[in-house]
Amino acid sequence: MSLPPMATETLTVGQVPLRLLPQRAIYIESLKLLLVSDVHLGKAETFQHHGLPVSSQVNQATIQRLEELCAQYRPEALWILGDLFHGREGLSDGVIDHWLKFLHRTQVSAHLILGNHDRHLQDTLTQLSVECWIEAVEVDGILLSHEPDLNPDRLNICGHIHPCFRLKMGCDRLRLPCFHWQPRQQQLTLPSFGEFTGGYDIALAAGEVAYVVAEGAVVGFGK
Repeated sequence: MSLPPMATETLTVGQVPLRLLPQRAIYIESLKLLLVSDVHLGKAETFQHHGLPVSSQVNQATIQRLEELCAQYRPEALWILGDLFHGREGLSDGVIDHWLKFLHRTQVSAHLILGNHDRHLQDTLTQLSVECWIEAVEVDGILLSHEPDLNPDRLNICGHIHPCFRLKMGCDRLRLPCFHWQPRQQQLTLPSFGEFTGGYDIALAAGEVAYVVAEGAVVGFGK
């Protein structure tokens, strides 16, 4: 299945063009890498475990978006920057089945930098055809991590924060997920990829940019 035309934004850091996608992912064409963060599969099942009636269809919608991205860009590797799964209670047979079928259909090489939600699941996740990493990983001079690196000496692409940006236009107020670019820190934070996640409101410092995701487009604010 091919994706409809959407407005992407390219952020070039050094010599590396990073394609910011409205599906809340990054594609690095020169490396054939697709990056996402904070997928949180099984979050609905975790709520169900505690007695809250939340629909499990959110997992299918999240996986479908990921599969469509793989079909569109055909990456050689998929890197998940933490929190692929929400927790042990969410690892139901249905959630695992969705994940394994996704890998079978796409044949993508999946890599997971373990996040705060799935670090304790490492023994289980290594059996689900995903290569797990405990620490940050350097790929062609780019540091990939879950939590932001506090003192990066190179470009750091990370997740964990779930950044959102508030827009005020007259009487209108919008709160939208965004990619947060902090050039002084050489840090780019992805929005959460999962359909069922919260967000953290960011404030832009001088020189920073919020690449907001809205209606199939990525638009920069604060340039």
